[in-house]
Amino acid sequence: MSQSSRARTGALAEPIRCFKAYDVRGRVPEELDEVLAYRIARAYAEFIAAREVCMGRDVRNSSIAIADAVAEGLMDAGVRVRDLGLCGTEETYFATFDGGLDGGVMITASHNPADYNGLKFVRQQAHPLSADTGLIDIRRRAEAGIFVAPPAPGERIEAGDKSAYLDHLMSYVDPARLKPLKLVVNAGNGCAGTIGKRLAERLPFEFVTLDFEPDGDFPNGVPNPMLKANRQRTAEQVRAVGADLGIAWDGDFDRCFFFDETGAFVEGYYIVGLLAEIFLDRHPGAKILHDPRLTWNTIDIVTRHGGTPVVVKSGHAFMKEKMRTAGCVYGGEMSAHYYFERFGYCDSGMIPWLLVASLISTSERTLAELVREREALYPVSGEINRRVEDVPGVLQAVERYYAARKPKIERMDGLSMEFDRWRFNLRPSNTEPLLRLNVESRGDRELMLHQTGELLGLMGGKPE
Repeated sequence: MSQSSRARTGALAEPIRCFKAYDVRGRVPEELDEVLAYRIARAYAEFIAAREVCMGRDVRNSSIAIADAVAEGLMDAGVRVRDLGLCGTEETYFATFDGGLDGGVMITASHNPADYNGLKFVRQQAHPLSADTGLIDIRRRAEAGIFVAPPAPGERIEAGDKSAYLDHLMSYVDPARLKPLKLVVNAGNGCAGTIGKRLAERLPFEFVTLDFEPDGDFPNGVPNPMLKANRQRTAEQVRAVGADLGIAWDGDFDRCFFFDETGAFVEGYYIVGLLAEIFLDRHPGAKILHDPRLTWNTIDIVTRHGGTPVVVKSGHAFMKEKMRTAGCVYGGEMSAHYYFERFGYCDSGMIPWLLVASLISTSERTLAELVREREALYPVSGEINRRVEDVPGVLQAVERYYAARKPKIERMDGLSMEFDRWRFNLRPSNTEPLLRLNVESRGDRELMLHQTGELLGLMGGKPE
């Protein structure tokens, strides 16, 4: 064991604060530094009894140093480390299941500010690790700092060949049927540009690029298209160049977001249903997974096309596990996470836009035409966040207020209340005193807006 490794063992004086429900994430160096990264990687390797693991990193300025510490922790546990270098989170998923590895680690803080970083973990076959399936144990091992010396140290090898991953992405479309669409693609100075350039070589599309060069300073803002303020440049460029489609990714591109040919942002909820149609056409009678925040549009599409809708609590760990146990070919969350059976039941930010571009090519319909009817049939509020002091108290007050109307109540993920013409889901954040509201109606936008306003009045709090 090296001298630097010895400095990273022994019990910590304070608990580690950067462990979240699904990953490790915190401000650098206050909450996550190289010493903690080493400990966490060492603990992870021992927890999954790893022999060979892949490791990738995003574009953040702290990611190289964190990756070096993670690699050292893994090697000191006797692990052979396949270093993927700069990549997206889904590339670690792919390398793990495609290569038959024991696990994968991604150094990323996704859409968080530039001074944050973190770690995402999977084990064999890209099964996710969460607080319920190992992260708590890993944190305790890292805090204790008592590690077992392996028979021999591991090694770190470069594994930057992306050809198998690119081949897999291309297997979802037929290039001969694609039309020369014009696409505005915004990588947000994250990692998506590196793959976008490689895919452009294989596709007939004209790419109009925005912020395609990776830059850990994020000079054009943190890549998070969930924020309305971050959508404007993509929308304006779509209109300016007369594009057929606009696409934007978050920093580690495990999510992608769509703009139609008018520059209008398309809520992820409607993309969930659109992709469900594609998979039911390819797999008649299949099971399609969705989350409980917004449901009516997805259920309607799946049942109309002969499929079976399956619902599960939102969050990638729940989605991936349920997909496996229920035998779903595809799953989607309204938050723009889309999961695919052939992709190790994992979420991808590249497969969805390839499928949508292919559908536009073969259907000869624009994206606006493909989703306009669904938007009218099931108008939605979009997710609205409110910071409140008493989350349980607000949930109880909202439920009491509507109880006399005798709605259908469901508690799979927060509080869902369903009436004849409208429904809502109100769920607490896993990590902050926030409530997240989603409202939808059956073909009545004014009703949806009225009920959204009423709920926000009941919730109080401050906009987030």
